[in-house]
Amino acid sequence: MGTAFCHATDKQETRPLDGDAVSPRGEAAKGGLLRAAMLQALAAAIWIPQAGLLAISVGRIADGGGLHDVLWPAFGILALGLARSCLDAAGGRLAFHVARSELSRRRQAAVAALCLSSPIDRGRPASGKAASVIGEQAELIVPYLARFQPARMKASLVPLVILAFLLPVSWIAALVLLFAAPLIPIFMALIGWRAQAASEKQLVATGGLNGFLLDRLRGLATIRALGAVDTTALRLRREAESLRLRTVAVLKIAFLSSAVLELFAALGVAMIAVYVGFSLLGEIRFGTWTGRLDLTEGLFILLLAPAFFEPLRELSSVWHDWAAGEAALKALDALAAGGLPIRGSAEATVPAGTGAPAIRLENLAFRYGADEPLILDGFNLDIAAGEHLAFLGASGSGKSTLLSLIAGLAPCAGGRIVIGGVELSDETAASLRGAMAWIGQKPHIFAGTIAGNTSIGRTGIARDDVTNALAVARLGKVAEAYGGRPLGEGGIGLSGGEALRLAIARAACNPHLGIILADEPTAHLDAATAAEVTESLLSLSRGRTLIVATHDPLLAARMHRSIRIDADFVIREAAE
Repeated sequence: MGTAFCHATDKQETRPLDGDAVSPRGEAAKGGLLRAAMLQALAAAIWIPQAGLLAISVGRIADGGGLHDVLWPAFGILALGLARSCLDAAGGRLAFHVARSELSRRRQAAVAALCLSSPIDRGRPASGKAASVIGEQAELIVPYLARFQPARMKASLVPLVILAFLLPVSWIAALVLLFAAPLIPIFMALIGWRAQAASEKQLVATGGLNGFLLDRLRGLATIRALGAVDTTALRLRREAESLRLRTVAVLKIAFLSSAVLELFAALGVAMIAVYVGFSLLGEIRFGTWTGRLDLTEGLFILLLAPAFFEPLRELSSVWHDWAAGEAALKALDALAAGGLPIRGSAEATVPAGTGAPAIRLENLAFRYGADEPLILDGFNLDIAAGEHLAFLGASGSGKSTLLSLIAGLAPCAGGRIVIGGVELSDETAASLRGAMAWIGQKPHIFAGTIAGNTSIGRTGIARDDVTNALAVARLGKVAEAYGGRPLGEGGIGLSGGEALRLAIARAACNPHLGIILADEPTAHLDAATAAEVTESLLSLSRGRTLIVATHDPLLAARMHRSIRIDADFVIREAAE
């Protein structure tokens, strides 16, 4: 973790569009999709007058009519065709743009929730899984919203409109279609439940495989050192085979749903064709309100019968998009729901102020989960303004947890924390963090220049401020050597000690800095590098309150006071 805390933003409501409550922007997306679906449904319904004009034209030709008898119907068919194409294109374009906007909104909500989640949250998703959900799986939401939602609207409206036009012509044709239509959604729903479950399992497997790959790539040097390359490769092969089988299962269900719809649609159209054919031959003399079917009426019925099933066929073709989209929405919503939040949900507009504030911990209690035992219980500590304090102890003793509580990265189970006379709460945490800096073991270095990584986009930072901050961190020569050349993502090009001193320079660039929280700043460093980092940290902390969590006795000895923290008890010690 670097020296800058994530700015908190108000969480956005991310329930599905069909839920009971959505955010204002979610309501806007729902309204946009509804308009797009209505445009596409209207485009599909235009085929009804086109079919009528086409049937009339053929009937006139069969009765011996000439060109003048079919000219105006032909122009009508052309005009309606152009209108149909324009409406369908406008609806598709609108649905796509609304779907992209909704995807961006949900991605922003998920990223904001991840940014606001506490680093000490045990339930925080692995970075590989989160990247897979946000970057890859989230794209499945676009076809779901842009294709499935309009298709569902058309499947709900267009067949009913066609039935309304067929019923005055032939009640038996309308009755056949009316009985054939419900069978399709029933079987599609039965298949859809299984499809959604299979898609969710497939997305989970994809995220797990991505997380597995990222973790193994990060630890590739360790894997080689331990001779575990073959074992890792075999496990990767098993995971890939499992993902392949889950993907094939999803495709099987998708093909099955299409086959079911085509079967019932073909049966429905075939029955209509048989009825019309025998009616025109005079073998069937019932099914109409008056007399028998003529060629125009029979052709009108035959042209509308496939159009009756067309919206249902389109719905079947995007049924897999529904299953995958719902699974992707659930995965994104799970990320957006977050776990243990950082205290303070409003962005700090006015920092807590300059100077070195005193810190008081009163009867502090903390647990990681509601059903887990207390890690801290009744912990009390007073830290004077400008004091340099070290928490000494082994890994897992609770040192980093104490720093996180002081930073407001997690809520207390009991007690309170007072910083500079202001109690740390959800309302004050963001403002108090404006005067804090966190220096971790592995600060993240962005791809960019050293100066850019020092200021990290903060407003009001001049070039002289960056130069002075680099001087405090003893990085001036390194910055001169790099000049304007960018660093690689993750600090490629810097040593471990230089990366830590760059984190110190970031902190020095904060004009409101009053509290420095350092979590194992000298861990995994050689003695000479650790000494350089220590000197840079002490230069930064002059006139400021410094709290260090460490198991390095040499660093603790440079503090004003140290506190030894063990798993079951706390002993205060005077520093040498």
